[in-house]
Amino acid sequence: MITSSAKVGTAAGVPFVVVPPENGPRADAPVLVGWHLMDAPRSEAAFAAALPLAGLDAWRVYLGLPMMGARLPAGGMDELLGRGYEDAVMLMHGPVNAQAADEFDVALEALRARFGAAGPLGLFGGSAGAGVALEVATRRDDVAALVALSPLVQLRPVVAILGELFGVDYRWSSESDAVAARMDYVARAAELGETPVRLVVGSEDDASAFLGPARDLAAGAAGPADVVVIEGMGHALAEEPGLEPAPQTAHAAEADAAAVAWFRQHLGV
Repeated sequence: MITSSAKVGTAAGVPFVVVPPENGPRADAPVLVGWHLMDAPRSEAAFAAALPLAGLDAWRVYLGLPMMGARLPAGGMDELLGRGYEDAVMLMHGPVNAQAADEFDVALEALRARFGAAGPLGLFGGSAGAGVALEVATRRDDVAALVALSPLVQLRPVVAILGELFGVDYRWSSESDAVAARMDYVARAAELGETPVRLVVGSEDDASAFLGPARDLAAGAAGPADVVVIEGMGHALAEEPGLEPAPQTAHAAEADAAAVAWFRQHLGV
């Protein structure tokens, strides 16, 4: 569950949950910013409960994805899923990733000013949110560490698996090919610079869409990188419906511990 010290609001229009450092607010504490999954947990509050990054003396910031949570389209989840069926690349994954990355710098500036949080930056995320963390890291040179959980590392194999799951034969176009190329963080690994990257994947998640690309990214990274496989874990990090804070699952606790260890190693918190 979310701690009583957590702050909830919006920064430059982006919904957030902020949890202060374990030892109390201080300006020089690292600022760890993350984005939730499209699967459970699928809101910033639910993600904060599933992945509290417990024990870290750092600001923990959970941001809401565009078109999710408080920013669902007018038709709610039905409309969002309909967009996914119509064109998962151009109407869902592509715009969510691009908008979340585009709005990050201004939101971070607003959060730093509001909370007096001036410490070094770490990023994390789950699934689509991990893709956002990777995209942001390709655009900045100040990311001190990154943790990607059940990560969307390459869009094309994820679309293939979703197509099999939902019986959709996705028809690629030059426009969607361009989005897939942009969201291919194996091919773009050099753009991450020396940022230390840990990728956390469940053993029961799809190997072709998640584990294989994660290993390829770790192998191609210029900085420290590894892959942690959590036995018995699938793709989600919380029980359905995943919209509200819920008790942390055993697998999420393992993922949380892997993330905490990486941030502790590379940020000293």
